Amino acid sequence: MISLDSVRELAPYQDQPAQLPAGANGKVGVLRLGFARRGDRTILADLYRQSPLLVQRALYWDEEMPDLPCVMVLTTSGGVLQGDRLRMDVDVGPGARAHVVTQSATKIQEMDANYGTQIQSFTLADDAYVEFLPEPVIPFRRSRFVSHTRVRLPRSATMLYAEVLQPGRKYYGDGEIFAYDLFSSELRAERPDGRGLFVEKFVVTPGRFPVARLGVMERFHVFGNVVLLTDPERAARVHERTAADPVWDEETPLATAVSRLPNDAGLIFKVLGRETEPVRAAVRAFCVVAREEATGCTFPPAFSWR
Repeated sequence: MISLDSVRELAPYQDQPAQLPAGANGKVGVLRLGFARRGDRTILADLYRQSPLLVQRALYWDEEMPDLPCVMVLTTSGGVLQGDRLRMDVDVGPGARAHVVTQSATKIQEMDANYGTQIQSFTLADDAYVEFLPEPVIPFRRSRFVSHTRVRLPRSATMLYAEVLQPGRKYYGDGEIFAYDLFSSELRAERPDGRGLFVEKFVVTPGRFPVARLGVMERFHVFGNVVLLTDPERAARVHERTAADPVWDEETPLATAVSRLPNDAGLIFKVLGRETEPVRAAVRAFCVVAREEATGCTFPPAFSWR
């Protein structure tokens, strides 16, 4: 089993919480999801959960893809706490489809000792299709968090992976913009035989290397990252529809661009914005095109709380 405790950026944070030691009972969340094709739809055939991670059941709420099981990942602790060690394994069988989201924004709670980690593994079989579209991540003041995600899939499968990172509790008190200690995220993709496709990792330590500067975030606060892993033909169609020109919206402001991944792995889409909703809208627009080209179906209209 992969352990993140020895990664270099965590070296300064090896002290133990006063409340419960890191990885103690109640701080090791485990989630295992297995999806399988049954007739004309996909079912959640395997489910194991250990608090603080929780999944109750698969629902079929997507009117555009009524065969698509939609699974919401919940947490019983209100976010990621110091000393938490979280792991999620998702297995998607041949021809199966799955849509995985989170209940709300992932809150990385303020910390005075240690750190939180998250390991995610997605294994796709031939012709499988997965959307992993969690809500944004909000790192609170002094939080430390490291995430490692591995995706293993054949050429015929498609994985749509998105993440949106906020700068902190922007409107809390006097504001917490880039006040966290560490945010580290790594994504690896490979073929079933272990052949690597690409690795992307970013490590943000605002106290050591300020990010509100030219060439990093500058005046932007919110970062969106979408990875589409699919075969070259689908990727080419999505690229044609989304990459005519990088978008620079001075009024919003918003900046977006799409690039090809190495080894014919697919595409990567980046978004920078001042506020969360324009970034989420840009991420959704890209995901709509990706789903349409991969499945022939579109997304339902965005739900409005107004």
